[in-house]
Amino acid sequence: MIEKTAQNSNHDRSNLYDTALKKRYGIDNIFAVATWSAISISVIVLAVLLIDVCIDGIPKLNWNFLTSFPSRNPEEAGLLSALVGTIWMMITVAAVSFPLGVGAGIYLEEFASDNWFNRLVEININNLAGVPSIIYGLLGLQVFVRLFEPMTGGRSILSGSLTIALLILPVIIVSTREALRSIPDSLRLAGYALGATKWQIIWEHIFPLAIPGILTGTILALSRGIGETAPLITIGALTFISFLPENLQSAFTVLPIQIFNWVSRPQPEFHDLAAAGIIVLMVVLMVMNAGAIILRNKFQKKF
Repeated sequence: MIEKTAQNSNHDRSNLYDTALKKRYGIDNIFAVATWSAISISVIVLAVLLIDVCIDGIPKLNWNFLTSFPSRNPEEAGLLSALVGTIWMMITVAAVSFPLGVGAGIYLEEFASDNWFNRLVEININNLAGVPSIIYGLLGLQVFVRLFEPMTGGRSILSGSLTIALLILPVIIVSTREALRSIPDSLRLAGYALGATKWQIIWEHIFPLAIPGILTGTILALSRGIGETAPLITIGALTFISFLPENLQSAFTVLPIQIFNWVSRPQPEFHDLAAAGIIVLMVVLMVMNAGAIILRNKFQKKF
């Protein structure tokens, strides 16, 4: 009788376990279906948008479109000034944001002591990553355009580049810290055991291993920066320009602003030009990202 009761008890436990297991796997399957559905919808929407842009924009892509200045006549309009302005700006943004962001990330992760001031800085950096871009535009307008006008030239490429650099700095700093944090502490301890200084360990061992992760964060940051429009409009980037910038203090426009200008016009021909401009912007973005990815892969193979 006792054995039969024990068998029944074990059988009931087994049934309860099987029921709980089926319920858990059922929830997992529902979640998997939901995630795959979300991914599929996103990919389909993106594919539809890209196909629509290519259908409208590819017929407008030609050498004259790439080498002509904007015009009120859609048959003569091009995006040379916007393309050159974008290249100028992104080179300057990378030159400013990469060393500053990486340097700040190394300091906060490897050298900064645990005190209230450094904790406050870390919290603010994480919060700044979510600040709307228009706020950076207002900051750039007051600081770079007005306060430092003798150095930046006012509403210039340099002012726009510094504003975008501020916008993407939190992303680079956070990605740098995460890349450094992923390196095992055993490597640092081994360096100390061999008599190396802290800077020697970071520069010769930690930093080379962290570069792939740092470049990945930089790629994401620059990809965000190249598509920003609101901060540049706020600081006074031009929507119609018929000359090429001569230096960093020259007036400028960029591809997103030129595309916005064409989209806002009522003529359908300008909408087709905007689609062509979107294709050119995506190509510039892919070329920029491809260069960074190649550089990242070289460091991965080397170290």
